[in-house]
Amino acid sequence: MVLELAELPVRAGEGERFEAAFAEAKPLIAAAPGFLSIALRRPIAPDGHYLLLVEWDSVAHHRDGFRQSPDYARWSALLHGFYDPMPVIGYFAEDIACST
Repeated sequence: MVLELAELPVRAGEGERFEAAFAEAKPLIAAAPGFLSIALRRPIAPDGHYLLLVEWDSVAHHRDGFRQSPDYARWSALLHGFYDPMPVIGYFAEDIACST
């Protein structure tokens, strides 16, 4: 399992419209091969960034699968106009054991 993480810098005042567009876009990513789960967190600060967390079977399922698909073209048409600047995406491996 791989975790994709992105801070989404949604333009000020566009949160409600972005959330509605995200609800429309969510089934597009959920239908992708290798997709496991998705979570979108709303910022607490008025001009904060949304946090997107997506679990995939592998980086390739996201990068070479979903991002090369017609569904990604629709996803980006629905969502990318809200960002300023475009988000940076990172991939993370499974949890590491941490001592408390």
